[in-house]
Amino acid sequence: MARRAAAPARPLGDDFSFVSPVVKYVLFFFNLLFWMISMVMVAVGVYARLLKHAEAAMACLAVDPAILLIVVGVLTFLITFCGCIGSLRENICLLQTFSACLTVVFLLQLAAGVLGFVFSDRARGKVSEIINGAIVHYRDDLDLQNLIDFGQKEFSCCGGVSYKDWSQNMYFNCTATNPSRERCSVPFSCCLHDANQTVINTMCGHGMQDKGYLEASAFIYTNGCIDKLVNWIHSNLFLLGGITLGLALPQLVGIILAQLLINQIRDQIKLQLYNQQHRADPWY
Repeated sequence: MARRAAAPARPLGDDFSFVSPVVKYVLFFFNLLFWMISMVMVAVGVYARLLKHAEAAMACLAVDPAILLIVVGVLTFLITFCGCIGSLRENICLLQTFSACLTVVFLLQLAAGVLGFVFSDRARGKVSEIINGAIVHYRDDLDLQNLIDFGQKEFSCCGGVSYKDWSQNMYFNCTATNPSRERCSVPFSCCLHDANQTVINTMCGHGMQDKGYLEASAFIYTNGCIDKLVNWIHSNLFLLGGITLGLALPQLVGIILAQLLINQIRDQIKLQLYNQQHRADPWY
């Protein structure tokens, strides 16, 4: 008895989808969270900029923490916007843009870490340049001033290389023609503080740049913040590694989910094209 020819495989129904709702909505809410965070960052940065005097704000544009907050916030907003809309609308172009941007950011972070380790002397010089620029604009920006004071208190340091670096600031400059009342002084955050002291003496750094290291060390921190920062980094490598991993992990998760969703959408498009081509098939 002759065998009956096997019927061709039926195409999958129109209700079938390769796109996983789990992957789609996990990626959507993942981006939505960082999208909202980025909007808060931009709002805080813009608000901080608007509170500053226009001339003072323009003078220290390169070292303004508010500008850094705005730039990071805007970039995060644009990248996560592509991820949000791309995942929700199943748009391959937006998802590819999101994945490519995250990959570039991840590679830049990796390259910065490697280059900073390999070219540690140049990295140290760049850090020194940034700190010196911040010292010059110390009185021009309240946010920058608070950031420097916080750093000097936390690391028990003063200036970049030493406390005499504060002479770069026009208010603390030691030249005889400087009319400032803070001439040859250092900020109060450089001062040694007694644990039992309840009222901070903001004039405790007055005239300290005129004193030698040994004499000044009885009243202020004389070591610069660069060496303190380098020593802190060497002592907290595991902590910094954990923070770096914590920043890199969400990026890797976002890249993987985006690529997975892109492949699923492409498979779904192929399925739809296949179904359209076989509508006239009697076995459909």
